Amino acid sequence: MKKYIGEILLLITAIIWGSGYIGMEIGLEHLTVFQIMAGRFLVATILLSLIFWKKLKLISKSVLWKGAILGGILFIAFTVQTMGLVYTTPSKNAFLTAINVIIVPVIAYIIYKRKFDRFEILAAVLAVVGIGFLSLQGSMTINIGDFLSMVSAIGFAFDIFYTNVFVKTEDALALTIVQLLTASILSISAVILLGEVPTTISTEEISIIFYLGVFCTTIAYVCQNIGMQYANPTKSALLLSTEALFGTIFSVMILHEILTGRMIIGGILILVAILVAELKPRFRHQKSLEGKVHGQ
Repeated sequence: MKKYIGEILLLITAIIWGSGYIGMEIGLEHLTVFQIMAGRFLVATILLSLIFWKKLKLISKSVLWKGAILGGILFIAFTVQTMGLVYTTPSKNAFLTAINVIIVPVIAYIIYKRKFDRFEILAAVLAVVGIGFLSLQGSMTINIGDFLSMVSAIGFAFDIFYTNVFVKTEDALALTIVQLLTASILSISAVILLGEVPTTISTEEISIIFYLGVFCTTIAYVCQNIGMQYANPTKSALLLSTEALFGTIFSVMILHEILTGRMIIGGILILVAILVAELKPRFRHQKSLEGKVHGQ
């Protein structure tokens, strides 16, 4: 039961993050990359600390250094991804960021010598192809925005992988608070160093920061870090990769984008990829039962 709760929480995270691409795109019309990041992370840190204030006493030295590592990774990944969004389209940014699906098992192999599962490979390939159909439009050439988006995918892959490792031994919410606090400090420092401290702020800018901070950061990261306590790294990355699917759905609903045949094919491939990963244990169990029957 806990496994399914974890997977549902990760799916909720993907849905919220899917809406975040629209929020970031609108936000970049009014604010700089680091202003958006400083605002969203600061709002999230304050909210989490107020709502889960009892968790603050669980912040040990171990939680501090692990949370600081995750916060540093998060800061770098978001910086590169958001800068990429300045030079490329939200759909290509979503697709190229989502290749962390195939990077996570590679990290697991390099660091822990964890062997690749054929179902994981098949599911990851299907997901990547699906997101490609769903998101890539027009020219397939790589510009600076596309390159930065791919680099951010490596950062998010490390964030997913190490979050999955750390939440197994530390309190997920305490870890999240330190992670976002670290990202806040780094983002605010960047704003000050670059001389981007705003003198005035509009209602629209406040609304964008509020949405990204409350929903796309606070709620999303709480769901992600708690969900990862019960799901394996590759499954986590696969479920989170569906943010591109939900991003397209929100674009159609809110921005009135036309739903093309490519989008439909991409969505179907992503859903098939999730089913391949989800039904893997049952398939193995069924195969084992059949083997015993034939053995008799």
